[in-house]
This record gives sequence, C-alpha cells and structure tokens, in this order.
Amino acid sequence: MGSLAGNLFEAANLEADAPRPLADRLRPRTLAEVAGQDHLTGPNGAITRMLAAGRFGSIILWGPPGTGKTTIARLLAGETGLQFEQMSAIFSGVADLKKAFGAAKARREQGQGTLLFVDEIHRFNRAQQDGFLPYMEDGTITLVGATTENPSFELNAAVLSRAQVLTLKRLDAEAIGELIGRAEAHEGRKLPLDGEAREALIAIADGDGRYALNLIEEILSAVPENASDLGPAELADIVQRRVPVYDKSQDGHYNLISALHKSVRGSDPDASLYYLARMLVAGEDPLFIARRLVRMANEDIGLADPQAVVQALAAKDVYDFLGSPEGELALAQATVYLASAPKSNAAYTAFKSAMRRAKETGSVPPPKIILNAPTRLMKEQEYGAGYRYDHDEPEAFSGQNYFPDEMKREIYYDPPERGFERDIRKRLEYWTRLRSQRQKS
Repeated sequence: MGSLAGNLFEAANLEADAPRPLADRLRPRTLAEVAGQDHLTGPNGAITRMLAAGRFGSIILWGPPGTGKTTIARLLAGETGLQFEQMSAIFSGVADLKKAFGAAKARREQGQGTLLFVDEIHRFNRAQQDGFLPYMEDGTITLVGATTENPSFELNAAVLSRAQVLTLKRLDAEAIGELIGRAEAHEGRKLPLDGEAREALIAIADGDGRYALNLIEEILSAVPENASDLGPAELADIVQRRVPVYDKSQDGHYNLISALHKSVRGSDPDASLYYLARMLVAGEDPLFIARRLVRMANEDIGLADPQAVVQALAAKDVYDFLGSPEGELALAQATVYLASAPKSNAAYTAFKSAMRRAKETGSVPPPKIILNAPTRLMKEQEYGAGYRYDHDEPEAFSGQNYFPDEMKREIYYDPPERGFERDIRKRLEYWTRLRSQRQKS
C-alpha cells in the first residue's frame, strides 16, 4: 500500500509542488556549479580529471558541514551512469548494509553499477567498515564516503588503501557571496542587506553553504520586498548566531589547541589570544586550557624564564578561585606572558635524550664513590670510598665523575644564549673548566 501510494504521489506530480528549502532548490545540477571547491570540481580539479580519464574509483570526501559532499556524490552518480544509493551511518546498521550490498550485487548481474554514498561514514565501527572491502574490491560498489572527521584517525587503513581521500574546503567569503547571488537570482529579489550586514551574514555562515542559504531564506521570509536594507544590528535581531562548529572530542578541539600552542611557541601573543578566545567562545573547558598552558611553560619556555610555569599555575589557581568569566582573564594574562617569554626547549630535549640513554644502558650501576655503604660488606667493597663532599671543596665543587664507570661523560642539556638560560650556560661553562682542571690534578 505504501509503495502504491508513493507511485500515485509521484504520478500526480505532487512532489514538485511540495515545499522545499532554498538549499535544496538551489542544489547544483553539474559539478562545475559546486561553489568553493574548484580544486576538485573546477576545470582542472581532481574529480574533473578523474572523470575525463575514465578512471573514477571509490573516494572519501572529507570536509566541514555544508561544503557540498552530498551534492558531489549525487552528481558523480549521474556523471558515471551509476545507480545512486544513499545511507547514513548514524541511522544504519549491519542489516541495512547487507541489504544495500545485496541490491548492488543484483544490479551488477544486470550490468548496472552502484555508487553507494555513505554519509558520516566514520560513525561505522571497524567491523562494519571492514564489511565494505570485498564489495569494493570486486567492483560491486563504488564507495563515496563523506566525513567531517580526519579519515586518518576514524577510518580503517584497509578502507583508506582502497579509496582516495579528497578534501573539501570551508567555503570562503567569495564562495558564500556566490551562493547569495544565486539565491537572489532564483528568488528574483535582492537580499535586503546593506554592505556591512552582507559581510556580517557571510561571517555568521562560518563557511557553511547550507547554513548560509537557510539564513538567506529566513531573511527573505521575514523582510517585505519593499523594505529598506537592514544593517548589522537589524540582521542580528532576525537571525540567531550559532555557536562555532566545535566538537570537544574531535578535530575542532585538537586543531584549535594546536593553533594556540604553536602561536605561543612562535612568540605571537595576538594570535595566541585569538585562538584562546576561539576556544572559550566555543565552550572549551578553561581548566583544559590551563593544563595546556602549564605544559607550554615547561616544554617551550623552560628555564629560559623560570617564572613562566609559575604564571601558568597561578592562572589555574585564579580560575579555580574566581570561576568564569572573571577567571578567564587570568588565562589570557598567562597566555600573553608565555607568548612573550624567551623560548627554550633545552630542558625538554635534554630529558628526552636522558630517557633514551637510560633505556639503552639498562641496569649499569652508578660509580661506587657515590653509593652509600650502610653495611660492613659494602664498606669492604669500597662503596663510597674516595667520595668528596662538595660543600667541603673550594667553591663547593669537587669536579668528580658521577656517570657510571662503563659510560663516558655525556651532555644532554645545552642551554641557549636566551633569557635566564644565558646565565645558566655561563655557570655550566665555568663548572666544565673547573672539572677539567680538578680531574687533571
């Protein structure tokens, strides 16, 4: 009955009169019309070249929401003459996959290929992803997977080895502007926004073409045709600005904390503050940021400015004491301090070198002169014999060797001529000269 009703619905052409969102009505009809992805669908784009060469295979489309992944998959089916089959990994399970593979196999026996489009493919677990492999290998399906997450982390290596990953870009201002122009032409009226409001709309869209078209549709339905153009303030009254795309367990989280860390390491306080603000606006846990600031202080500044870790820990304590939003200023202050501090990873690299050597040398014992002798047997074996107490030596420095007898002296810590480590370097050079003199005497 349901199938009959559906056929009658289509026969009566009722679907054409059903309400459809502007984003659906403006869906591109050719690959060349896909906005903002010229590196894939333009005249010299990767997909264009594949199709021209007649060697189109399985692909993974990786990119932010609203950049055209589903549209490209649909158009590819038309370009290649394959039957388009769509499913979402959010709503599908093993039974759905078996059904799709069975239908594709039946089509293949009739000489018809299948393009299986799987949205949010990263939501399938490893076992489910493995289920695609035999059907990809024998040509039963051409897989087009779409994901907003990094395929390197979310997809099986076996799937990735059989599919080419194509990256879609976040739509830039020019691409969003192109969509606005198409919407205006389709609706037969200019978007009622002045120049500043138009720029604000592009910023609010945040690189998401679908969201931009939804905003445009909302504005056009809310503002009469003969109304004056809206400014940024009036635009804000109509549309609710969304929270930036940011999943604290996924790529957005790691991309922004990486950007903050590298901006601090690069001694750019302005960029550092920008990424700090991006994370706070998106709802990141301030204590997560505080922990990362402490790590930066040790890893990238170290002894070039020993106060850096003190400042980072103080920011954490201030935030614990004041909470949000007042405590966030302490995080900002620490970020500026760390970004403007002299940088050194000398202690960090020295520790890594020492850890590597400790693993390589195994259980080699320290020299006997620095071992205690609490028993008579140990004294008889000359534990502690010849040890010189540094505080009793001239300048409180004996210059004795403390490395194991089986090892030559090694240098791990090499402080640069920056910040406080300039003074440390002078001390080490002085002690090196004294050690050389006293070991000769």
